[in-house]
Amino acid sequence: MMNILNKVNIIGGAIMTALAAVLGRYWFLFAGFLLFNIIDWLTGWAKSSMQGESSSSIGAKGAMKKVGYWVVIGTAFFIGFSFEEMGEVIGVNLVFMDYLGWFVLANYLVNEIRSVLENLVEMDVDVPAFLVKGLQVTSEKLEARAKEEEEER
Repeated sequence: MMNILNKVNIIGGAIMTALAAVLGRYWFLFAGFLLFNIIDWLTGWAKSSMQGESSSSIGAKGAMKKVGYWVVIGTAFFIGFSFEEMGEVIGVNLVFMDYLGWFVLANYLVNEIRSVLENLVEMDVDVPAFLVKGLQVTSEKLEARAKEEEEER
């Protein structure tokens, strides 16, 4: 039994180390987003099945949408990194561009969690109202901040 636990610990440690090496210190945010992508897709499928609207084409569109989110997140991080590097070349401090990718990830993460909760509510799962309202407030604040930054330009 102890031998099995040691192997599980070694494998788990190797996975976490690899994720940290590839995605950085905050790898768990990316892993959490992936987890909520999967949960949202599954709860969406379950909700549509309960409502008699399930089809493979709708499920495929949902999966492709999730892939699109990852493309946008990757693009946002690439843009931020690229502009920061270009700023160093021309002598302009553009370190704030690093936040672009994190902002996009935060927006998508909040939206995924909201979508999961909405699916659960539509499936008649008792979701605490404060949780749904809290995510709505967070989403509104993120959108307001984005509009403020847009207006400042």
